[in-house]
This record gives sequence, structure tokens and C-alpha cells, in this order.
Amino acid sequence: MAPWYDRAGRLSLLKLLVFIGLFLPAIWLAGLALTQSLGARPLNTAIHFAGLWMVRFLLLTLAVTPARKLFRWAQLVLIRRMLGVAAFAYGLLHLALYVVDQNLDLARVVSEIWLRIYLTIGFVALFGLMLLAITSTDGWVRRLGGKRWQGLHRIVYPVAVLGLIHFFMQSKLNIFDAALMSGFFLWLMGYRIWDRWGEIGSIPSLLMLGVLSALATAFAEYGWYAVATQVPAIKVLAANLGVAAGIRPAWWVLIVSLGVTALVALRRGLMKKAQPKTSPKLAMDRASS
Repeated sequence: MAPWYDRAGRLSLLKLLVFIGLFLPAIWLAGLALTQSLGARPLNTAIHFAGLWMVRFLLLTLAVTPARKLFRWAQLVLIRRMLGVAAFAYGLLHLALYVVDQNLDLARVVSEIWLRIYLTIGFVALFGLMLLAITSTDGWVRRLGGKRWQGLHRIVYPVAVLGLIHFFMQSKLNIFDAALMSGFFLWLMGYRIWDRWGEIGSIPSLLMLGVLSALATAFAEYGWYAVATQVPAIKVLAANLGVAAGIRPAWWVLIVSLGVTALVALRRGLMKKAQPKTSPKLAMDRASS
């Protein structure tokens, strides 16, 4: 069955639009390559581009559950598989471009992955994504059984952590995108933990989650510079507390989380207005019956 059909065999506009959207980054990259707009080191730029979209699609996969619950949009579950497979596809492109950058010398590629820890971490993350993509079909759900399949697919969390660590280590000094993606990951994990142990759906709890995620992002960026670089980490932390040096990842995490909270509040307000009002007399009649 084509990926833009739902389980009943009907055309799903949501799945069709998402399916088309999955190819847009690759088309964009191809356009940059054809117009020689990838800079002085085109292959290196392309490698980072593919890796960034791998992480983005992986985080979008993790965002399906919170979005489905917060916006009561059950159909979102239909696109989770496509997003996960897309994350693996862009990760595979990331690796393939690296192989090309190494002049197709597979022995050298294997040696580099074995000897360089950040490449080892990235390869393990990609291998985990491959397992998730292969076993994402209904056939594998039946073979493994629901509980075993769910247990296997929980490795998406450590896979995401490894992917982000690889992102940080590969980025070295310019870790803006890595810190930003990590901030979104912290929000998504914070949502899951809070949802498991308490009520996360309320507006105050979502506001609190946004603030905590932004602070965690700022300290994660500070921690990276403090441990892995010679850059004065305290200056990075100070930059995160203001906007004089530009909008840092922590601020973007806060802005996006506040935007999500505002959309949830707006949707609930509209739903409340759309509910039919019951007259006091009718309410009393119903109570007495």
C-alpha cells in the first residue's frame, strides 16, 4: 500500500503532505549542490546538512506523542512511522556523503569509525535507527508481539542521546544547532517524565516545562564549553541570560515552548466556545430527572 493511504486504504491528506515534505530537504540540498552554493567545502557542508535533518526528523518523531495528546489530534500517529524512516534515510545519506568525502575508501572509513569516538557514537546511533526503521512495519509488530515491539522501540531515546552527542562532538566550537536540538529534546523528555508522574496538560505546567527546558539548554551549552573547549564558559552562560549577543538556543527553546503553550490554550478556548450552552432551567431539569 502506498504511504499516503491510511489503514483503511483511503487517501490521507495529512500523510500525503508529510510524505512530500520529507523530500524537500533533499531537494533543497540537491539545488544547493547544482548551483554550487555549498561553500568552499561542499561535501563537508552537505554532510552536516544531512546530519542536521536526521536529528530534526528524529525529534519530530518524538514530538508526535505530545502533539497528539495536547492537541487531541489522533491522526498524527499515522505519520510517526514515516518521520522515523525519514530520520534513518537522512542519517544514511549523512554516512554516504562521508564515505564519498573519504574518496570511497571503505577501509579508511571503517578505521575512522573504529578509532574516532565521535564517529563510533554516530555509527551506533545510525545502527539503532536502522533497527527501528526495519522493525517499524505491522509485520514486525505481529512477529515480536506488542510488548516486545514497544520495548525494542524504546531504544529511540538512547539513540537520540547518542545522535545529539555525536552532533556536539562534530560541531566542536559552533554548537548552536546542536544545543538547540538538545533543548527541544529536553522539552520532549521533560514532557514524557511529567506526563508519566503528574498532570502536564495544564497551561501552568506547560509554562513551567518551557522555562525549565530553556534553563537546562543554557546550562547544557555552558557545560559543553566548560568541559570540551577553551572558550570561557561563563561568557557563554552570560550570553544566554541576555539577547545582546543574539538569540541563543535557550531563548529559542523558550519561545517555541511558549508558542506551543499559546496554541494549546487557544485551541481549548475555541473548543470551550464551540460547546453548546445549557440553560439553567434545562440543567435543573436534568439534575432532577
